[in-house]
Amino acid sequence: MRIVLDTNVLISGLLRPHGPPASVVRLVLAGELLLLADERILLEYEEVVARSRLGIAADLAAHVCCFLRRHCEMLVAKPVACILPDADDLPFLETALAGRAQALITGNLKHYPAASRRIVRVCSPAEFLRDI
Repeated sequence: MRIVLDTNVLISGLLRPHGPPASVVRLVLAGELLLLADERILLEYEEVVARSRLGIAADLAAHVCCFLRRHCEMLVAKPVACILPDADDLPFLETALAGRAQALITGNLKHYPAASRRIVRVCSPAEFLRDI
């Protein structure tokens, strides 16, 4: 299954080993889900997991980012004419469209209004896990 993973799900999954975000991250790391990404997304992952205030061990952060970079399907996403409440979320939507993702998984559903959900499935980690 082809997915795009919002950074908030990755971080939640790394910080809390139980719960839906962690289950989704484990499926990605086990190779059971194909992560779609572009360079903007991978750079955001790398920047956020390295934030000292999050308390993610540097070796874990490096290992996860290296794994994701090696095992994701890299895309060059084209701009999409869609306005989102947070413009930083646009790369995730664009990548989901470019890669024909079955789901864009996010912990911030409100950042993807109805218009964006008509062009790609946007769901929470719990919804995603329930439906697979």
